[in-house]
Amino acid sequence: MANLNIDAEKERTFQAIVIGSGMSGSWAAKELCEHGVKTLVLERGRDVKHLTDYPTTNMLPYEFKHRGNISTEVEKENPIVSKCYAFREDAEHFFVKDKEHPYVQEKPFDWIRGYQVGGKSLLWARQVQRWSDFDFEGPARDDFAVDWPIRYKDIAPWYSHVEKFAGVSGNKDGLPNLPDGEFLPGFELNIVEKYFQEQLKKNYGNDRHMILARCAHITGNLEYYQQQGRMKCQSRNLCQRGCPFGGYFSANSSTLPWAEKTGNMTLRTHAIVHSIIYDEVKQKAVGVRIIDANTKEMEEYFSEVIFLNAAALNTNLVLLNSTSNRFPNGLGNDNGLLGKYVAFHNYRAGVSAEYDGHLEYTTEGGRPTSGYFPRFRNLRKQETNFLRGYAAGFSAGRYSYANQDGIGMPLKENLLNPSNLTNWRIGSHMMGETIPKETNYVTLSKEEKDQWGMPLLKVSVEYDENDEMMIKDYHEQMTEMFEKAGFKNIRTRDDHRAPGLDIHEMGGVRMGHDSKTSLLNKNHQLHACKNVYVTDGACMTSTGTQNPSLSYMAFAARAAHHAMENSTNLKS
Repeated sequence: MANLNIDAEKERTFQAIVIGSGMSGSWAAKELCEHGVKTLVLERGRDVKHLTDYPTTNMLPYEFKHRGNISTEVEKENPIVSKCYAFREDAEHFFVKDKEHPYVQEKPFDWIRGYQVGGKSLLWARQVQRWSDFDFEGPARDDFAVDWPIRYKDIAPWYSHVEKFAGVSGNKDGLPNLPDGEFLPGFELNIVEKYFQEQLKKNYGNDRHMILARCAHITGNLEYYQQQGRMKCQSRNLCQRGCPFGGYFSANSSTLPWAEKTGNMTLRTHAIVHSIIYDEVKQKAVGVRIIDANTKEMEEYFSEVIFLNAAALNTNLVLLNSTSNRFPNGLGNDNGLLGKYVAFHNYRAGVSAEYDGHLEYTTEGGRPTSGYFPRFRNLRKQETNFLRGYAAGFSAGRYSYANQDGIGMPLKENLLNPSNLTNWRIGSHMMGETIPKETNYVTLSKEEKDQWGMPLLKVSVEYDENDEMMIKDYHEQMTEMFEKAGFKNIRTRDDHRAPGLDIHEMGGVRMGHDSKTSLLNKNHQLHACKNVYVTDGACMTSTGTQNPSLSYMAFAARAAHHAMENSTNLKS
């Protein structure tokens, strides 16, 4: 029996284990496998294969029972996830359903999740803006959180590495607060968006900019991307269904197939990670304990290095649940800060308007990105009554509408053949940086468990006065810019959404210089257990204003190379 056990353990032993197959986990797997490291990728959900498992990708509107809308019954059963803009009839199969995976809301928090191979990389908005030192130096300059242990120069080459492989469309804008990257040709702003650019320059000089938002879509260098089996973006704007062209970056179309073809990746689906196994004699992590989602049996896998990329809040959950005599409060949690200083992006506010100029022009077709305001508030000095600042989206368009005159057949013909055009409709939404606070935290429920016996995650996260002042300033500044551009019928909104719908939750396992005030060092290793790396949103010391996925991908690639360079056991 002993020999059988030894053989079984050998079959479950790898050089590296990656927990999570989404945005950051797939990058860790790709880098490790590409360099000869035998890697196990653990995914708690089902397999989703590129092309094969996109059931709605080519369906026409009339082929959906509810013309793309979710039914009243589904909405009633899913009061949280149904608030997400992408939770529609064409993509609902990629979202976690509320009843199946409960959590505890100590304060209102809408937790949006995608449990399948590829995770939320099938559902993301594909916006990829680099951080700058205005972001990495922010906590130290403005005296909040702790100092980031890295700067832009540390991550810049890894941004380039990721951008080249993923494919990023954009323009060289020359802005210090939003560094340029390795860009494919950018999509074009329309006539009114360009007009607004000109008005900003006229009214604000070089202090404010509206640019094309960089997006992870292939628009050139097609021979290179054909090596991944990917093609040019068709601008269908049906991305949340899964792209049959591989036109945008997802783990399913890009990094995971690349890792798989090396022969070094083993993918284990339906594997709910229970905890990381810590060996107190070896004083390091030696493996991962999982629960089979179908049989509910416990299994153990072993490795030299572990990458934890379960998405921010689940990464916190796994570490909090990884207890031992050495770490009674969670793996690496000597300072008691695990799960604390969670932050997010403030998406509550928006501004809309109309414009009666340029009516000789209209728009047609789709475009998978929009205009983008890089942060301009408190950039070089503190100038407001709140800390940090916000970025914003911007778009303009004209839309057809039907003449509703007549009755009977004339009315029916009018409705079926819309031909009239609105004036230009202008829209902007805010993406505000929130300040990490110890009072914003996640922890484990001591009483409630899920169907697999895992403790439920308790979430206690809320807005603060800084967020409210930022919303007020955004409304004021955007209204002023719209007025100066000649827009009319300007309307501000605050939808008072709970945190979470931004789907940019971050922190809880933050990076820092000092093991007394942070969990991870500059290389994303747990201070107290250096063969465990965290490179998803949990590692974030602060949030910046940019969409964070590009940073996660760059962090994961950088950390994978650090692990390979510093472990003699990660060699083929």
